[in-house]
Amino acid sequence: MVQHDSDKKDDFDLRNFLPFLLNQAAEESSLEFQRVYKNRYGMLRTEWRVLFHLGNYGEMTAKEIGARAKMHKTKISRAVHKLEQRRYLKRDRDEDDRRKEHLALTPAGQAVYRELRGIAEQYDTKLAAMFTSGEAALLRMMLRRLAGME
Repeated sequence: MVQHDSDKKDDFDLRNFLPFLLNQAAEESSLEFQRVYKNRYGMLRTEWRVLFHLGNYGEMTAKEIGARAKMHKTKISRAVHKLEQRRYLKRDRDEDDRRKEHLALTPAGQAVYRELRGIAEQYDTKLAAMFTSGEAALLRMMLRRLAGME
């Protein structure tokens, strides 16, 4: 029997390729939380990430959010526009540099942030419960290292 290249089994196991595994784990582990911010608030991923950066760090510029969140400025700009339309954030022009805007959550945005933060904390606890406390701590440390946060 003649063996064709297409018959040959490739010994590369995609299921063990770290970037693939990380992506699959990120998608799977975020689905339940995604349903909350999407269904309850009609937010996209970039919008909740901008909301959480402002809620967590306070007033920031879009450039600062981009640097921290590793998001493209176009996506941030769209998210800021949507959040402003919903009256969750306000923009203030910088007096010294008119090209720069300072972004901050409005009281409505702060309320949404606090509610979603509580849900996120509960969800994080639920995910972490899949592991021993040592495993969860090790996983967080390894993921922070891969993300360039350590």
